[in-house]
Amino acid sequence: MYIKNPTIKLPENPNTVVWKYLDLSKFLDLLMSEKLFMSRSDKFEDQYEGTFSEPTFEEIKKLSIDNPDFLNYYKTHREKVAVSSWHINEYESFAMWQIFTQNSEGLAIQSTIKRLQEALAPEVNFNQYIGQVNYIDYKKEHIPFDDLFFPFLFKRKSFQYEGEVRILTDIGESEIKINEGLKINVDINVLIEKIYIHPKSENWYKNLVIQLVKQLGFDFKIEKSDLESDILI
Repeated sequence: MYIKNPTIKLPENPNTVVWKYLDLSKFLDLLMSEKLFMSRSDKFEDQYEGTFSEPTFEEIKKLSIDNPDFLNYYKTHREKVAVSSWHINEYESFAMWQIFTQNSEGLAIQSTIKRLQEALAPEVNFNQYIGQVNYIDYKKEHIPFDDLFFPFLFKRKSFQYEGEVRILTDIGESEIKINEGLKINVDINVLIEKIYIHPKSENWYKNLVIQLVKQLGFDFKIEKSDLESDILI
């Protein structure tokens, strides 16, 4: 269940459009399981995920002199937080198609901030939040640490092109252990507003996706991206 946290930043407009770009196998897994996969926060390619900027780390080290468990807790907390990343953009992103899909056979889920909030199902002992990522200079700028989720809502400026909003799940109070990631219950029909097929895909691929979605009992609007449509000159 989504928990509103006034200290976590989100776009003011709940109808802000968000996207998730993924391959067909991950999309089918989402539909068949009706569960959203979330990656463990310390398993991302970016090793800075869930860590602190240099000014914040220096401050925490001082606080840890008399209480070494303070710093250790922050380190181990990364193993208890799972993340689902979404891209904020009014339009499709050519860069996101290139980064997150391969072989012209990916697709994109279009949703909104409001849909993300409403799609999250109640989870026992899980705290779930949605927040917009802040992009900062990790050598100069400070990350607040008065909220345990703040380290997971900051990234280096080099990743600013991602324009990211995140669903965060904290399993710290449960007995569950996360390996590579965690699957959480979601209402698929609320989560997904529309499906876009890869702009370079063939017609057979679009027809395949439509057929599979129908066989699985869903009725989303599906169309092929027009980023590769014919020029008019």
